[in-house]
Amino acid sequence: MPELPEVETVRAHLAQRLPGARIEDVTLARADLRYAMPASSLALLLGSEVIEVARRSKYLLLKTNALADHPVALVHLGMSGRVFVSDDEPPEWRKHEHWRWRLRANGAPLWLRYVDPRRFGVLDVVGANGKHPLLDSLGPEPLSAQFTTESLCAALEGRRVPIKVAVMDAAVVVGVGNIYASEACWRARVSPLRPAGSVTRGEVARLVTEIRDVLLEAIAAGGSTLRDFAGGDEAPGYFQQRLDVYGRGGEPCHRCTPGEGRVVQRSVVGQRATYWCGNCQT
Repeated sequence: MPELPEVETVRAHLAQRLPGARIEDVTLARADLRYAMPASSLALLLGSEVIEVARRSKYLLLKTNALADHPVALVHLGMSGRVFVSDDEPPEWRKHEHWRWRLRANGAPLWLRYVDPRRFGVLDVVGANGKHPLLDSLGPEPLSAQFTTESLCAALEGRRVPIKVAVMDAAVVVGVGNIYASEACWRARVSPLRPAGSVTRGEVARLVTEIRDVLLEAIAAGGSTLRDFAGGDEAPGYFQQRLDVYGRGGEPCHRCTPGEGRVVQRSVVGQRATYWCGNCQT
């Protein structure tokens, strides 16, 4: 599933292409993805301009100047979704392409297109007040000033779930998916198997720093392409080339000197593959 760096990579590309473009048409090739797509509400965006492409957690928010009650389109990529801009007119429909918008910018057409083989993505609308069931219970953004040692300590207090599971909980902090949770725990020298409530304040401080750093590095690298992710320009990400533990089960730890027990371990934690060094992560 695309995680925060991948979604931010897409957002940054769309933010270069869409603001100022006028929405001329919205075409749905099917009625639903994970949920029904609200055709009538999306039609209210016609004639409006995109004024900003924002992100909340792993959701893209396409804000418009529509006078309707729901002027923001919400997009989630699900497990295998791709959203990208095409300049062709009209472009051929791709296999698994489920919706597209026709926009016009400086007299030229633009096509915002969504391809999703697994159909687990979302296209919906958000009210002017920013309220939406998918957004209402989200925790702080990991790159914001609201994500601190104090906020994470408070969220972890008394919790018995593994620390990796806790930092992947969107009510605790948003956008830290499986890849980056494993990497941040390794960098902070904290075993992902530790009960969340047992992690000390000093270790929490290291986790906060390493979560931020690994996400920023991944964004700079265009995210990670392990299977089928591509950015808004359809380019792959490259952060997977510098992963320290994720996907490296049985290989030597990058930090430890070679020796018994100093290889990357693999286990399933919270139904997700988890990687860590049994020697330097405690």
